[in-house]
Amino acid sequence: MGDPTATIADRLAVHDVLVRYVWAIDDKDWDALDDVFTPDATLDYTSSGGVAGTFPEVKAWLAKMLAAFPVTQHLLGNVDVRVDGDTATARAAFFNPMGAATRAGPLHHFFLGGRYDDELVRTPAGWRIARRVETQLWFEGTLPDELILPD
Repeated sequence: MGDPTATIADRLAVHDVLVRYVWAIDDKDWDALDDVFTPDATLDYTSSGGVAGTFPEVKAWLAKMLAAFPVTQHLLGNVDVRVDGDTATARAAFFNPMGAATRAGPLHHFFLGGRYDDELVRTPAGWRIARRVETQLWFEGTLPDELILPD
């Protein structure tokens, strides 16, 4: 059956990785993602019009694309963590209000929701996501006609 205290500690540590991800994204702290993903992780954001690729490729894409959205607020819920030795799976629902920068003036707001499906591994530095698939389930509002992407 295993040590229930260790299992609880692992589940909390995995949950903390998911929370570190949303804070890194919302703070635009791209280097903090190095403490979320393995260096060889694969990520898939294609359901929301994004890219799929290796962690370094997607990290660079996130930094470029999310620069157009000075306001994001990723909220996680219904987090389900399953630990099996040195591997784990996690799924979490997300709600994400966003504000897009436009030349028209005030931020253009819209909302989206979906889920993250993750495979994690225990590393010497702690738990890290080795594979993530984001699935956008709904979108409310519209994207602005013109996004401002900083140089």
